Amino acid sequence: MGKNYVHGYSERETERLYDQANTLKELLHQDTFYPKGSKVLEAGCGVGAQTITLAKNSPEAEFTSIDISPDSIKKARNLIEKEKISNVHFQQANIFNLPFEEESFDHVFVCFVLEHLQESVKALTELRKVLKTGGSFTVIEGDHGSCYFYPESPEALKVWQCLIRVQAHLKANSLIGRQLYLLLNKANLKNISVSPRMVYVDSSKPELVDGFVRKTIIAMVEGVKKQALELKMIDKASWDKGIQDLHKVAESPEGTFCYTFFKGVCIK
Repeated sequence: MGKNYVHGYSERETERLYDQANTLKELLHQDTFYPKGSKVLEAGCGVGAQTITLAKNSPEAEFTSIDISPDSIKKARNLIEKEKISNVHFQQANIFNLPFEEESFDHVFVCFVLEHLQESVKALTELRKVLKTGGSFTVIEGDHGSCYFYPESPEALKVWQCLIRVQAHLKANSLIGRQLYLLLNKANLKNISVSPRMVYVDSSKPELVDGFVRKTIIAMVEGVKKQALELKMIDKASWDKGIQDLHKVAESPEGTFCYTFFKGVCIK
């Protein structure tokens, strides 16, 4: 992902990724399991936020988790070692120049990666090459256009749009979730099944208010403040008001928040 990773590589972003993964693991991974002895490639593992759930869900599968960032690989390896997980091998690698022979893996898993790439179909095609015929391909992506909340204000909507616009400025695609079926089809994958995974939050779900709205969503928006202001997408007063209003969604007993992820499963 490199410079196109809109959220950056700060310690705060690392914390946000772990918070997001912990909060969403049941929603996204309740049906992600791999058989004993199977070889799984996790492409774009980042700091290992999804890796830990994958490895624990399938303790007898063998995972190769790759990322382009050596710093992220180091953090991921430290996390896995801390958890005493032994079925994951980490390797620095570029999705567009994979260091593996064709048909090397029984399964491929990709989560929150395509949205940051300019050539998502090419990435899927390259990953397809290292997947065995008949092997499964799983892709999970969000869609920022699926977000809505109450109470809303013009400023809150504007800061949310800044997140989408900054990512578009970087030639990435934060609306990619709705396009998963199309992209997988273009990559010549078969038996494609895409399912929406909606997160709905209200004050009766305090763990989601904290883990998803505050620590995932608002933190994600706050991360593009510098770019949004520099690109003059919004003025500082409106930005501050918008962030304040998003926090009101989390604080209000009447506040609600919805966001939809999309999970695509298919085979080669």
